[in-house]
Amino acid sequence: MTVDDKTILIRNYNLWSHLTDDEYEELNIVHNFIETAKDDYVYFEAFHHNKLYFIKDGYIKIGFINDEGIEVIREIIQKGEIFGQITLEKNNLNGEFAKAYKSDVSLCAFTIDDFQKLLRKKPELALKYSMQIGNKLRVIENRLVNLLNKDVSTRLLHFLWYLIQMNHGENTPLGFRIANYLTHEDIAHLIGASRQTVTTLLNELSSEGILTYTRQEICFPDVKKLQKRISVA
Repeated sequence: MTVDDKTILIRNYNLWSHLTDDEYEELNIVHNFIETAKDDYVYFEAFHHNKLYFIKDGYIKIGFINDEGIEVIREIIQKGEIFGQITLEKNNLNGEFAKAYKSDVSLCAFTIDDFQKLLRKKPELALKYSMQIGNKLRVIENRLVNLLNKDVSTRLLHFLWYLIQMNHGENTPLGFRIANYLTHEDIAHLIGASRQTVTTLLNELSSEGILTYTRQEICFPDVKKLQKRISVA
């Protein structure tokens, strides 16, 4: 892959779309573009780690290993999202891991120092970055509030609505479709429930005509039905 190809890979995303050629060069994309194979770790049990990652393509599973040696999944993110030292500090990952999920992953990795230099020189990028991180932190806050205050059924409804908002789906004659990259087990981890409960609830939503769920896609025949269920939950 040429330098130009690697530049195009991230120029398609809003965060990077206004950078000049010189500013792209400062990011050292040619040296920081990496491919991670499916199920390989981008980093494992990281504490002091001074890099920021941008997903060009694929999915990343973020989590930690608990005291029993079990993976605890905090989030599963996809192309266009940022992970790593998102607060631009160098000591706050607290044992976090990041792992390529479902398929190989294409990433750009930047050192915190290089990225901070660019933010100081490019206020527009700094503003876009702060807005993206603000949105990410709001999602985390909302998930925590739901875990503390909502029952499992309501948490699932809110999670499905989040998927609609975050994914690049398409309207079809059969409804609004989004690519499905989540197993029932994944959803259970993310909403704090058991896999059996998630399966039961998804089957109930399917019987009510709110969604159809397959390994390939999730389809909402009428998104307003989901909104209505959330409003009365």
